[in-house]
Amino acid sequence: MKETSAWEKLFGGRFDEIDRRVTTVLAREGMRLLRISVGVVFFWFGALKLFPGASPAAALVSESWGFLEAWGILPMDIFLVFLGLWEMLIGLGFITGQFLRVVILLMALQMVGAVSPVVLLPHAVWTSFPFVLTLEGQYIVKNVVLMAAALVVGATVRGGGLAPEPEVEPREIDADLPEHR
Repeated sequence: MKETSAWEKLFGGRFDEIDRRVTTVLAREGMRLLRISVGVVFFWFGALKLFPGASPAAALVSESWGFLEAWGILPMDIFLVFLGLWEMLIGLGFITGQFLRVVILLMALQMVGAVSPVVLLPHAVWTSFPFVLTLEGQYIVKNVVLMAAALVVGATVRGGGLAPEPEVEPREIDADLPEHR
């Protein structure tokens, strides 16, 4: 209550009205922005892999998955293009909101590879296990946020959403969106 009373002092009696309007907009637009932002990150990082030397993750991928080339399975330059296109496809799926179930499955499979250096190359992830990460380790750990965001987005594939207040059904908010009219 201390926070509310401070805001009420600042805005007077209009605090509740302003707060309701803001949280309604956040509930209505937040999920779409979360979905699109995850898509932009995936598309961008994937596109970088198509240009040799552009992706800071390419060296880590090559070092982690170099056995594919060493065993004659797939040249690393082809693997990086494949991975880049895979990530761009995931990105497009999140951006457009199409085929989200499949997109999230593709992302889950990609994430197995993304976190694989933790096991395959621990020296590239930790400077002092288990607390001090290298820059590459931090790059990997940020994927936890992307995975959590995908879980939240995935929870909406059947039409659910966010509600600004517990007694408001998410569908009432989503009905105001142009795509649901």
